[in-house]
Amino acid sequence: MKKLFLLLLVLINTQLFAQKLDSTNIKVLIVIAHPDDETGCAGTIYKLAHDYKAKVDLVCITNGEGGYKYSTLGNEYYGMDLTDPAIGRQYLPAIRKRELMNAGKMLGIRNFFFLDQLDEKYGLNPHAPLDTFWNVSVVKTRLTEIMTKDKYDFVFCLLPVPGTHAHHKAASIMALRTINDLPATQKPVILGMDVKSIGDTTKQTFTGLEGYPETKLTTGIPPFQFDRNQKFGFKHVLDYHIIANWEIAEHKSQGTMQLAAGKGDFEHFYYYGINPAAALPKTMELFRLLTINHYPELKY
Repeated sequence: MKKLFLLLLVLINTQLFAQKLDSTNIKVLIVIAHPDDETGCAGTIYKLAHDYKAKVDLVCITNGEGGYKYSTLGNEYYGMDLTDPAIGRQYLPAIRKRELMNAGKMLGIRNFFFLDQLDEKYGLNPHAPLDTFWNVSVVKTRLTEIMTKDKYDFVFCLLPVPGTHAHHKAASIMALRTINDLPATQKPVILGMDVKSIGDTTKQTFTGLEGYPETKLTTGIPPFQFDRNQKFGFKHVLDYHIIANWEIAEHKSQGTMQLAAGKGDFEHFYYYGINPAAALPKTMELFRLLTINHYPELKY
């Protein structure tokens, strides 16, 4: 209740400066580290692209070569020993790029930008990619060019919680830093995403990543939400878990991705502190639109 009150207070104070959302021309950019990270917003993207004809683009920062450890079933599918580090690192970048583009085509993604940074190894400290094996100058320059050219309404990135992959954190940090340095009139709203399941009672305590002030969330604003359980179709038996499962199934080289099929009920989006308060109404309108069922009621 307190959070709702704070949100209403912010909205009242920004009425005169509120940004508007044109539902006929929504532009979204997804910034991720690896092919398959887009799973976290699969339902949201599908509905925006298909129901509202939104223009959705995606930046993938790494080449995905580090995914060889979980490619046991991919060996059979692709006919090569992808679990061998040398073979996996050679062939996975092209394979995972195709998988991402296949998944993206189904979701409705318009453009893909591959920055081909090294997918070195798993870790938790974002210093490794940011200070060692990514060319952050190239990444920042490309992100700036992409964001400046298309002037997106929203940027989605993974929420950089302490327990997530260092590359996930680093990709989000790069997106945040890029937006922070854009002129005020060109800044999109950036949201951090994660997926929650019904019955998950774990309290979200993340407010920002220590040492990275750009990752700080705006306090008092609960996460915006897309519900994958929205029903539609004949007898209302279909929902957006189907879309998430289709998207996951495209990433056949990554066995652990398939374990996520059927899981995750809510796609949550958190409001970063670098966003202006005036963009809150625009963000609220986006998620209001995502609750509307555009499918006709089928009767036979």
